[in-house]
Amino acid sequence: MLPRGLFLSLFFTLISSPLNPLANVLEQTPGYEDRSDDFEVSLAELKMDYHDEIGDSMGYDLLGTPATGRGEVNVDEFGAEGDGKTDDTVAFKKAWKKTCYSNVGGVLVVPERKYLLKPMNFSGPCKSDFVKLKILGMIMASNDRSEYRRDPRHWLVFENIINFIVEAGQGTIDGNGEIWWKNSCKINENQPCTLAPKAVTFYGCKNLKVFGLNVRNAQQMHVMFEQSVNVQSYNIMITAPEKSPNTDGIHVIGSQNVQIFSSVIRTGDDCISIIDGSRNVQAIDVVCGPGHGISIGSLGKNNSESHVSNVVVNKARLTGTTNGLRIKTWQGGSGYAKNILFQNIVMENVTNPIIIDQNYCDQDTPCEKQKSAVQVKDIIYKNIIGTSAKEIAIKFDCSKTFPCKGIVLQGIDLQLDDKDEGGEANATCVNVKQLETRGRISPQCSGE
Repeated sequence: MLPRGLFLSLFFTLISSPLNPLANVLEQTPGYEDRSDDFEVSLAELKMDYHDEIGDSMGYDLLGTPATGRGEVNVDEFGAEGDGKTDDTVAFKKAWKKTCYSNVGGVLVVPERKYLLKPMNFSGPCKSDFVKLKILGMIMASNDRSEYRRDPRHWLVFENIINFIVEAGQGTIDGNGEIWWKNSCKINENQPCTLAPKAVTFYGCKNLKVFGLNVRNAQQMHVMFEQSVNVQSYNIMITAPEKSPNTDGIHVIGSQNVQIFSSVIRTGDDCISIIDGSRNVQAIDVVCGPGHGISIGSLGKNNSESHVSNVVVNKARLTGTTNGLRIKTWQGGSGYAKNILFQNIVMENVTNPIIIDQNYCDQDTPCEKQKSAVQVKDIIYKNIIGTSAKEIAIKFDCSKTFPCKGIVLQGIDLQLDDKDEGGEANATCVNVKQLETRGRISPQCSGE
């Protein structure tokens, strides 16, 4: 039997290092599911420093510039006009082919001009052990919706690339998404609900570093890490209007060992969303808002099995978001969301600052009541302060048949934003098993 104190110490120690992920340690521990109900929590100090191992393996010096001996490939040399009006897709394809097929490693350079692109795949694997994309100018998406008929879900896709660096000093990727938003059923109810492209997708990449990137006005999601391993994303700026539909900032799906830090995300949907198949994910020093907050899920839609584990959100500031720290699962699903830590968070005028919703339903008609549910367990909220836009600051709406288990609240101080009205923030807990509180907790949780 593994005591909870030992379990949490092991979790915190291992998840702080990408070289020693928690992986399947808990699942391989005999008697873990039968552990004691005694909830002796041991909160180890997290070391969230940046890890250099991936960068070192890709030929980077201490200044973050490419090591010598790497050939630069300029898109202008392949006929790109860079006037923001002419289609430069063919030139980019030729330049990428030259870069990817280089035996010594290549750097694809996008100069300080405006380049218009149709949907495009930057495909690997490449010949060398190092490839870099350096964006100095602006890459703009075509707003002709007919050009996305072949693949309505994607605009720029980087797939199956190993040891890949994307650097954008002052560069920008602009999804030009306004035409898509206007035709969204969430904006215009008379329009049918159709697919819209994700702006930037990294699919099947390994040892990926993305930094200094400015992504704005995505057609739908801005940046997606899908089926990728060993990802470092930092100094990212993502912006879109508050009312732009489905414009998640960073979306993580089916990926492992992902670090997101020192980034600002202001969009019309989740700042960060982490869904099925993702584990060992860290989000550190993130500014979020406007938007829908930082979300685990949604999970379990259409009776599906979903798994998310070993997530750390540390040092975040959320302002004016419609949710804060959210875990959302559909009825009828299965699997788990577990081993998740939210700590050192500041909220300002946030609706639903802390929420677990196992009855999530994002559809026009009411969702059918179902017994099965994604199990939510071993979730820690530590050092979270600020103001709530609504009276309910903490809401745990858990499944009756699969209640939330092993929830820890420590050092929570959430006040109602409008104190002049004389109201106070409240909390509600429904179907929570093994709720532990440490230190000051405001508001206190009430249950049913």
